[in-house]
Amino acid sequence: MNLTIVDGDLLKQDVDVIVNAWNRNVIPWWLLLPQGVSGAIKKRGGLQPFRGLGRLGAIPLGQAFETTAGKLPFKAIIHVAGINLLWRSSERSVRDSVRNAIALAKERGYRSIAMPLIGAGSGGGKPARIQPIIEDELTRCDFDGEVRIVRYRK
Repeated sequence: MNLTIVDGDLLKQDVDVIVNAWNRNVIPWWLLLPQGVSGAIKKRGGLQPFRGLGRLGAIPLGQAFETTAGKLPFKAIIHVAGINLLWRSSERSVRDSVRNAIALAKERGYRSIAMPLIGAGSGGGKPARIQPIIEDELTRCDFDGEVRIVRYRK
């Protein structure tokens, strides 16, 4: 695995797929006001990815699912249920999300993936705590491609 850490906008990365840190999908997406990465996806990519999520029903914590990228230039979006029903992340939810996102990317044959600091932002995790968890979990994953951790910067 080729791991890089960059500061910037997740939606401006030159990769096959991006990861969107999502909720458990218990509340219908159209009742939510997506924030952070989800809000940017909705604004720039349209509603198609979220309609795909809506058809999935409840998502187990830490699981990963693929949708289209809508109007975005990626092959797909991998959504992970990184926060619990109380809108909080945990080390376990972050680790499971990372592992399952990488496994799905590998299964689908993607060669490059960019992910945000899953569990920070809306999940309440501090970036300084979340990033080392993601990096450590990635060392345990089998992926022969590029993984980019993107720390949000305007």
